[in-house]
Amino acid sequence: MAYYFIFPEKDATIYSHPDRTKLNTGHDEILEVVKEVSNDSSTINSSRVLLSADYSYISQSIQDGRIPTTAKFYLNLYDAGSKDIEAEQKLHVYMISGSWKSGTGKKFDSPVTENGASYKYRDQERELPWVTGSILTDGGAWFTGSQDSFSQYNISQSFDLTFDKRDVRFDVTDMVRNHIFSSSIYPNNGFIIKRESTGSYGTTYSFSGDTNSDEGGTSRLGTLQFFSRETHTIYPPSLEVVWDDSKWTTGSLAQLTGSALDDTVIYFKGIREEYLEKSISRFRLVGRPRYNDRVFGTTPEGLTVRTLPSGSTFYSIKDSLTEETIVPFGTGSIVSCDGTGNFFNLRMDSFQAERHYDIHIKVVSGSGTVDELINYYSDPAWSFKVVRNIER
Repeated sequence: MAYYFIFPEKDATIYSHPDRTKLNTGHDEILEVVKEVSNDSSTINSSRVLLSADYSYISQSIQDGRIPTTAKFYLNLYDAGSKDIEAEQKLHVYMISGSWKSGTGKKFDSPVTENGASYKYRDQERELPWVTGSILTDGGAWFTGSQDSFSQYNISQSFDLTFDKRDVRFDVTDMVRNHIFSSSIYPNNGFIIKRESTGSYGTTYSFSGDTNSDEGGTSRLGTLQFFSRETHTIYPPSLEVVWDDSKWTTGSLAQLTGSALDDTVIYFKGIREEYLEKSISRFRLVGRPRYNDRVFGTTPEGLTVRTLPSGSTFYSIKDSLTEETIVPFGTGSIVSCDGTGNFFNLRMDSFQAERHYDIHIKVVSGSGTVDELINYYSDPAWSFKVVRNIER
């Protein structure tokens, strides 16, 4: 499969508010980037998001050649009810430079849970502060670099967040590659997600001198809320890995071309109702003209296997209930071919277990020409469920 999703092993929100600097939220269902400005603009408080995922499978797969070194990595966060936000938001993502503990707290715990990571500590039980170099800091610690190597250390991305579209997707490819290929220098401690800030950092974070930044300025930017790993929805944060794993060997098979593509029937061979979440499954699809030419031969024309167009046949996977696109049409979802026909592979642990999914197919012919034709195919029978592996 050319799409693989990793889900966080820990996440938390840390708050600069004086009453919350020791608050841990490692078990909260919501992650939030908050900007609170008092009526007279004299008091400004903010929050930042910490998130970390285990790359061990990805690292091993790259070493084994199952995933190429050219794979792309995207961090996805899904809206959980953001409010009072400006349409355009700019967020920064940095590599966290020190280890931290998730903790077991929630935002509205009473009394406040003071274990794990907080604005003041990376591990409160051991009273371990955030440290940048030899300087104690509040609010997290992260790697920084020169402008020439900006993307290696920091992603700055703007989002046009309308009422219908408040999810965010960051291209974190360079930073994940740092974690994987230069782990002795940049150990994988995850990411910190925040608004822009330029203030001074000491034992206490100060917004003085930071009045022109998104985080420290007086402008009211609202509250961005995202589902955390603890959510009971299907929208936990995810690290998306994308690469082109398509292969094309037709052998003696002929390809569907020209007028045959104008009215093509596509069906799947041997699709099952259920797949185990730890399995890797191959889906075989067949295309044929709806109406065959009358020819003379020993094999019925309708049984002759033909291939769909090379490099321009794609698959997509959607959640059956919500119709959310899990795997979109694109370079990471190109259909392959071998000597027996077309196929693609899916890693079932990239999907939420105990849910149903639908397959969609897109075929492009005459790509890039005035005669370009795009056909979409779907069928209620192209549905499957991912089920949990039962330990026996």
